[in-house]
Amino acid sequence: MKNVLGNLEKGLLFVVSAPAGTGKTTLVRMLAEEFPCVQQSVSYTTRLPRPSEVDGIDYNFVDEAEFKKRIESGDFIEHVHLFDHYYGTSLSHIQMLQEQGKHVILVIDTEGALQLKEQVRATLIFISPPSVDHLRERMLKRSTEAEEVIQQRVARAEQELAAQKNYDYTVENDDLEIAYQVLRSVVIAVEHAVNK
Repeated sequence: MKNVLGNLEKGLLFVVSAPAGTGKTTLVRMLAEEFPCVQQSVSYTTRLPRPSEVDGIDYNFVDEAEFKKRIESGDFIEHVHLFDHYYGTSLSHIQMLQEQGKHVILVIDTEGALQLKEQVRATLIFISPPSVDHLRERMLKRSTEAEEVIQQRVARAEQELAAQKNYDYTVENDDLEIAYQVLRSVVIAVEHAVNK
């Protein structure tokens, strides 16, 4: 009997991007919790962890020297410099997970996603907020960043929203449960289209 998801020998690659505060990480975690064959790739970053973040789970936290060594060695399939910090995704880690039959989901910004789209086969999914004002309210409620940083993130969000036309799918997150059901449906449909 076939499962709803996880019927391929080699896993697929999905990219999920969204402005900060849109709920992309929560949505991807929900997907990974429901389906053992789905795994979020853990990116590398030079920024400091937030209080609730765990090294190796949320991000691989490294210093700038280590990050630049990884760039030079060709370990990153994509990397960006964003808000005074570096972020990158390890190609070898993605390939290892895919060989195990895992569908790998990268939660990365639009710049990194578009770099990656030119190099590998991936399904790009953009999570959009109902509006920029709604997004700003979410960021203020999170209370993890200063007002100046929030203003920078809102400006960045407007740039990212313009990039969503380059994605295969857009999921609006006005209601978390509905957005999750749409994301879930997209991932299932993509696997079934490949598995024909």
